[in-house]
Order: sequence, then C-alpha cells, then structure tokens
Amino acid sequence: MKLNQKTLLIIVFLLSPYFVVSQGCSDAGFCTMGAMKPSQDFNKNIPIKLRSITLGLYEGQSNTSAIIRAGLLDFGVTINNDYDLQIKVPYMYINGNFGSTSGIGDISLSLTKNLFTNPRFDIMGTLGTKIPTNRSDLTVPNKSMVLPMYYQTSLGTYDFIAGASFINREWLISVGYQQPIIHQNENTFEATMDSWGWYEGGMDYVREHDEARYLKRGTDIMMRFERNFRMSRLSFNVGLLPIYRITKDQALNDNNEYEKLEGTTGLALSALFGVNYKFNVLSGINLIYGQRITDREYNPDGLTRKHVISLNYTYNF
Repeated sequence: MKLNQKTLLIIVFLLSPYFVVSQGCSDAGFCTMGAMKPSQDFNKNIPIKLRSITLGLYEGQSNTSAIIRAGLLDFGVTINNDYDLQIKVPYMYINGNFGSTSGIGDISLSLTKNLFTNPRFDIMGTLGTKIPTNRSDLTVPNKSMVLPMYYQTSLGTYDFIAGASFINREWLISVGYQQPIIHQNENTFEATMDSWGWYEGGMDYVREHDEARYLKRGTDIMMRFERNFRMSRLSFNVGLLPIYRITKDQALNDNNEYEKLEGTTGLALSALFGVNYKFNVLSGINLIYGQRITDREYNPDGLTRKHVISLNYTYNF
C-alpha cells in the first residue's frame, strides 16, 4: 500500500501543471480562513503543535483573459492551548490582455476556538477580518486608465468574518459569513471609447469586464461540504462550495449616487477535489482543484474564477 501511495502522489504532482488549463474559493477568500478552510486534519493520536507555517502557490482563470497567481504565506500559532491565530499574506501577480499588475494582496487575520470536542468529532468557531492593502485603483501600465477589478491586487474593503465547522474522520461541514464594513474601493473602470479607444483588441472585449465605480460589495454566506477518504499518510477529499451573495453590490451612478446593481446576488457554486500527503507528523503537502459549476449574472468585484488550483506545503513545530 505504501508503494501505491507514493506512486499516486508522484503522478498527481507530475500532472498538476496540466490541471490549470482546465473557483475553489471563488469569492473573497474567507472560505480558507480558520474553521472554514479545506482539508483539515482529524487525528486524535497526533500531539498538537503550537505553531505552523504554510507556503502556497495559487493560480486561477478569470472570466476574461486575466490569469491570477499568488504566492501565499500562512502562519498559525496556538495561544494558551485554546485559540488558534491565523495570519495569511498573499503576494499577487495578475497577467492579461490589458497588462500585468503585482503586489501584496489583502491580509487575513482570524482567531479559531475549539467549541466542543470528543473522540468522534470537533466543532470549531472562527472570528476574523480582512485588511486591504490598496484602494483597487491600479492603472494600465504607462497609462492613466484604471484597470477592471480582475487586475486589482486588493478588494479595497475591511471585512468582518465569522464561521463554524463540524469535522470528523469522514466529513467536514462548515459555514461562513463575510460582511464588508469599511469600503475604500476607488476603482473607476469604465468601458468607454474615451478611455479605451486605444486598445487594439476592440471594445467588444473591453465591455466583457463588468463596471462598478467605487464599488460597495455585498454580503456573502458560504458552506463547505467535504467528504474525506483518509489513509495512514495519504488522503483524498471531494466536495461542494456554495457561496451566496445575499445583498446587492452598489456603485456610483452618473449622478454620483449609490445604486444597487442588478444580477449581483445569488449563488456561486464550485466542485472541489483535493489530495493530501503527510511526510511525517510535522509536515505535509496538499493539492486542491476547484471547478466552477454556476455563478452570478453580474460580477463587478472581479472574484469569479472558471477554475483554480493551489499547492501548499505545511510544517508544524
């Protein structure tokens, strides 16, 4: 069995670059925070380590030409053997037909507590926030036009996040809530001839990018349904990730008044697949692939992904 596990692991990582040409967390990242994150361990026989560090690589395909890539640094520490603090910092690199942007993405902070535990399952709760690193107003290289949200490294909002999860050996079921509380988004992308008449790709392509001046993003609720198949070192999981925007996005109209944007509420649903391998009790790697099933009609926040893939290495100490 050990030989088969190692062989399968090698095959998965040799093929992983090809998966990319095929929405894990399609929205603003709260479904990888604290109690809501995927591929969590459940082994009562392994001693709990007080600190962990995860190095990750992420790639996602937008609805247009933009490819969103990120390097992730995720640091965790246990406080008083009772609370788990998570700090997640991404470095974003985005490339598409309009050019390239890069920089530190929004910073995630969360605090997780085990609310109930017994030998068969755990229930955990999380409170957290996301902190913007800019105002979503990055421009076309060497020009003054603001790029659409797909090219922005930050959402430009401070967000409040809460969530909880149930986990046992076979199942992970989690729920999360994300509410933007301070809006600093100053994106002014407009698909007009006055701004984009210079673009050689034509205005039809420019208009594929949804507009939203000074966007105020709506509220999201998520659930994660994940079925795990665990072996001694190797494990697999499959699942569904529905994210429902319950309030409409808002943007400034021509009268400089905020109006609600039709088509911005509703369901974004993704299918998820993961594989994990433990080198020992201290370290392991995991690969996660997400494929969009359905999405909202109008997506001015630039968060929609046709598919995503992430590769992560975690060390506990």
